[in-house]
Amino acid sequence: MKHVCINLSRAGRVFLLTLSAAALMATATTAADDSLTDRSLQFPDAQQWTRVLTLQDYNTRVVVLGVMLLGAASGAVGCFTLLRRRALMGDALAHATLPGVCGAFLLAPALGIAPRSPVLLLCGATVSGVIGVMGILFIRRLPRLREDAALCIVLSVFFGIGVTLLGVIQDSPNGHAAGLEAFIYGKTASMRAVDAWMIAVAGAAAVVTILLLLKELTLLCFDEGFAGADGFPVTMLDSVLMSLVVVVTIVGLQAVGLVLMIALLVIPAAAARFWTHDLRHTLLASAGIGGLSGYLGATVSALFRNLPSGATIVLVASLLFLLSMLAGLERGALIRLYRRVRLHRSIDRQHLLRGMFEIMESRGVSNVHSPSGTQVSRAELLNLRSWSAARLKQQIARSVRDGEVAPAGTAHVILTEAGFQEAQRLVREHRLWELYLILHADVAPAQVDREADAIEHVLDPLMIQQLEELLEERGIQEGLAASPHPLEPTAAERVHPALESGGPVG
Repeated sequence: MKHVCINLSRAGRVFLLTLSAAALMATATTAADDSLTDRSLQFPDAQQWTRVLTLQDYNTRVVVLGVMLLGAASGAVGCFTLLRRRALMGDALAHATLPGVCGAFLLAPALGIAPRSPVLLLCGATVSGVIGVMGILFIRRLPRLREDAALCIVLSVFFGIGVTLLGVIQDSPNGHAAGLEAFIYGKTASMRAVDAWMIAVAGAAAVVTILLLLKELTLLCFDEGFAGADGFPVTMLDSVLMSLVVVVTIVGLQAVGLVLMIALLVIPAAAARFWTHDLRHTLLASAGIGGLSGYLGATVSALFRNLPSGATIVLVASLLFLLSMLAGLERGALIRLYRRVRLHRSIDRQHLLRGMFEIMESRGVSNVHSPSGTQVSRAELLNLRSWSAARLKQQIARSVRDGEVAPAGTAHVILTEAGFQEAQRLVREHRLWELYLILHADVAPAQVDREADAIEHVLDPLMIQQLEELLEERGIQEGLAASPHPLEPTAAERVHPALESGGPVG
């Protein structure tokens, strides 16, 4: 459970930070409008639901399709940044664009261009983002500086410069920074068709680049050292990946803003990791979750007019992350709990069958058809293993249902024919592993039972075959080997007449 908590805390850091930022941005965006206006939410009627869900309005079509494409492209790119352990790369680059936006705003009068020209502001953001990428690549090459330090330095320095320039803009005689709010908080509702087309082109270019370099980017993410040793241009591939982040971040500024752009780069990829281990499936799932977040967020914002679109998209993505964390088919909390319970039941089953077999073996019983000594009391099983009475009772009931154990009165149980054969197989595999640990791993016989018990439940047939071959080379023939560590007879064994000889129990 300790490891589960640690993993969840790491995966949830960015999520919790983004969720808080989304709530803050929603409050800030709402407060930025007329505070004297009634901001209460009005539930839409059936006609509004129909118009929005069927995309009948032109503006709704543009916004929904635009943010869907942005979410899909961001999810695909973010999948590789997450695997590259650069989940905060989007955050650093988003903040690095702020000086470019403000600088372009200040330089516009000298160039004879309108200060709030979207093309000019996006060009400034692109230049600033590229400089930020170059800064990260340069800093991470310095000795004794890790990559997270490079990200932190670029993020803080560039954002500090941007805030300073914002102050200069607010004090300038030719205007204020109100026109820059769309790049900071996002202005999804005012998205135009040209913006949607720009997102579509940039997203398509990013996806095509990923598909063309899928093998190389995969190798870069999982084993950078091997990629470099095998002759792959690691620096160029790294620059391509970071350039994709820059492109997606720039085109997403007007949709969700630079503050919340990190969410679309991180949350879909993090959510997809709960559903599959396969990279191609993860890539598709990440793009799908990103697109679904954009669709649902834009739709909810269109239905409830007072909700800011950018923050709503991020909150929807956060809900999808929580759903994935709970119900993901590979790493979700429910499937992990199910696997843990199934593993514990499998271990209890093996311990029960093995314990019954070894008790019978200590009495000299070689099969279940022996006239005596086949019945095993519950007290003997309780003393043989550190079970509780309730846990032992539950496992016996499950084994009875499986046809491996049969009750013999109220206090005894016996192995069926199928149960005896399965128990014999389990004991043989356990002792094979014990002998291997003694002969090849130099484990003391007094400790070998505990070591073998920790690993025997995951032995596959190939490993069993390899163990048999290794032990045959040492002169140990096929069959049921004797236990390498005789144990003290338990109290239950001492009271049983057939156990007074104290035979070896593995």
